[in-house]
Amino acid sequence: MDLFLALTNDDEDNIMACLLAKRMGARRVLALINRQAYADLVQGTQIDIAISPAHAVIGELLAHVRRGDVEAVRVQPAPRRCRGAGGVVRGDRKTSRMAGRRIEEIDLPAGARIGAIVRACTGPTGSEVEPGGAKPNVIIAHHDTVIAQHDHVIIFVPRKRMVREIEKLFQVSATFMF
Repeated sequence: MDLFLALTNDDEDNIMACLLAKRMGARRVLALINRQAYADLVQGTQIDIAISPAHAVIGELLAHVRRGDVEAVRVQPAPRRCRGAGGVVRGDRKTSRMAGRRIEEIDLPAGARIGAIVRACTGPTGSEVEPGGAKPNVIIAHHDTVIAQHDHVIIFVPRKRMVREIEKLFQVSATFMF
């Protein structure tokens, strides 16, 4: 398993489920943790990412001051102080640093990892399906996964200062027309 998510309302269950999943071979585990004391407790354990809904509000505020097409930045009390940036890929291979490229071709900052891609289902003309239509696909990123236009890409970075570099990846060239 590439990624295991424990997203119940019980912090203890989430922590134990993640530890068990990691022991059983999951490459990465993510736990939803509401209590700060538990977030501190998992520091240094096998849990790769700890997400706190209380810190999500910070990300919503930061999203309004970000450049490019970055939708959100999350500051999490994770074991490795992991931050996440999510954005929408615009443009094509000529106007974008991400669209039409395999993940291994994208010049990510050192230590940054693409965690997941949310790909909207499209209709026969290539346009996105109207709200209430088919659900989008969540793709766990691999080195050979190709990023498509309109994909929502979630990137985890180890240091806050890397967020600016990630923002640049989502920017399109001046020749791009919406």
